[in-house]
Amino acid sequence: MFTSMAALAATSLASPPVAVPLSVPCTLKRTEAHHSEGLDSWNAAYPRPVRRLNAVMVFLSFPDAEPLTGPAELTADHFPATSRFFERASYGKFRLRPHPLREWIRMPRASTAYAIRRDWNTAARTAYLRDALAAADRRVDFSRYDVVYFVADPDAPGVDSDATKVVNLEVPLRADGKDIRRVVTVFEKHPPDRLVLAHETGHVFDLPDLYHRPADGKGDWDTYVGDWDLMGSQFGLAPDLFGWHKWKLGWLEPRQVACVRGAGGHGTRLTLEPLAAGPGSGTAAAGSVASAGSVGFGVGGGTKLAVVRTARDRVLAFEARGPAGNDRAACSQGVLVYRVRSEAESGRGPIEVVDAHPGSGACWGDSVYGPLADAPVGLGESFTVPGEDVRIEVEDRAPSGAWTVKISTGS
Repeated sequence: MFTSMAALAATSLASPPVAVPLSVPCTLKRTEAHHSEGLDSWNAAYPRPVRRLNAVMVFLSFPDAEPLTGPAELTADHFPATSRFFERASYGKFRLRPHPLREWIRMPRASTAYAIRRDWNTAARTAYLRDALAAADRRVDFSRYDVVYFVADPDAPGVDSDATKVVNLEVPLRADGKDIRRVVTVFEKHPPDRLVLAHETGHVFDLPDLYHRPADGKGDWDTYVGDWDLMGSQFGLAPDLFGWHKWKLGWLEPRQVACVRGAGGHGTRLTLEPLAAGPGSGTAAAGSVASAGSVGFGVGGGTKLAVVRTARDRVLAFEARGPAGNDRAACSQGVLVYRVRSEAESGRGPIEVVDAHPGSGACWGDSVYGPLADAPVGLGESFTVPGEDVRIEVEDRAPSGAWTVKISTGS
């Protein structure tokens, strides 16, 4: 402890500013905000995806409809795509293993009796979950599973595809000696929205919604982060999780996060490896999946995330993004800059991408929000973050794909 504290003290007195290898000074504290972006500690109420987790898929039919699609087809709507997304994003550190039932479980009431909709009445939602759990408990040992998906017959008349979500239960359901604190309720059409189950599963791991929901439900939902994180939009061209989220989930080691500190105009020069690449071993080919710990993803690696502390509950984050891995459809590349706020609630802008090209956009018609599709700072460009005394210069890009940047804080 003495050695670590001495190193921190020496670093804080050094000039010019340096990127502190120990990332603790830039770690935001977890707050009471729902799905807080603080990552100094893990909320033990959620399973942490740093190992293999098992998920059960229960298929629910209703007395007022005969299913037109089988469980095997509905399973294929979501897997292996969901598992592949997380395996790439985690560099092979996390594997989500689905255990789908092969038959329908009949609910006791008609689909229309549950008043299923996006903003679901609490009493109706609770009745649905209790009925589903009771009907499935005869066939499922819930104590064996970390994640529960209740998948409704998509063609039943009372099913609303907009109601797919994670239900967090203040009073957990109990089955097979286990408390069930959250359930993913799936009401998707067949075929479903792209990566929708991966988005909802992200909530199971304490990740927030990053989209902006207009007060009247109309207007643009993607003004906060655009295409740049799955928790903003499952339709994004570059849906890989932010480096901040990968750090929070345990997929980036503290040594892979550079905390940029100090004042003065000297700047801190560092090398950022592409976020989508497996640490120290390149990028897995599009469409491929490697096993945990395999060469395709690796376990080592250099710096993937740079962070500047701007306030007690705020930071600026910098990461290299481009068309690779989960981001293979990205239409721009460079160093992405975004703000993180640990006290902001899910859905209220806990992360906001900073647009380095506010006068332009890209991928109109394909991007979920064109003005942010070209947000990264490109090669040879410099950018001063509005409202902050922080400047980034992207100086070089190596054949390996690593980016050399200089970050300046203060005057």
